[in-house]
Amino acid sequence: MAALSALWLPIVLSAVAVFIASSLIHMVIGWHNDDYGKLPDETSVRAAMRDSGLRPGDYAFPCPKSMKEMGSPEMVEKFNEGPVGLMTVRPNGPPAIGKALALWFIYSIVIGVFAAYVAGRTLGPGADYLTVFRVVGTVTFLGYSGAHFADSIWKGTAWLSTAKHILDGLIYGLLTAGVFGWLWP
Repeated sequence: MAALSALWLPIVLSAVAVFIASSLIHMVIGWHNDDYGKLPDETSVRAAMRDSGLRPGDYAFPCPKSMKEMGSPEMVEKFNEGPVGLMTVRPNGPPAIGKALALWFIYSIVIGVFAAYVAGRTLGPGADYLTVFRVVGTVTFLGYSGAHFADSIWKGTAWLSTAKHILDGLIYGLLTAGVFGWLWP
């Protein structure tokens, strides 16, 4: 069994590696640039939302309040006439990129801590590189990619977008696994 305290360096360095890789993926390669489409007549739609007093939050439309209401003829008609969707509205102003990047780095640290915990409890000091790589890679791939499947299943996120996020998670998992395998005590 390897102590969690002995794994602080791979936790931090793997988070740095993931942070750099995600920056390259999103800012240099840009393969997520077309994940979202532009609203037709965006100006009018935004004005209508603004005029309605829409506040930051998550919205569904149409939005039945119960399963019984969901099956009512009126609600079925709303679903049939469309549009049907889920929407997140953020606070006004430019995106808080600094805050998001800080939270992303913290998230990467947290995934590294969980991977270190699992690997530390299942592998002892001196475990070979490939064994560490497999355990840590599996845990971190699930941490970075697992929820994206649910987004396509339940929220209707395009499967192509989900596939790209899963590929991101695979890259992040491989990087993390490599760092842990390299620095395993």
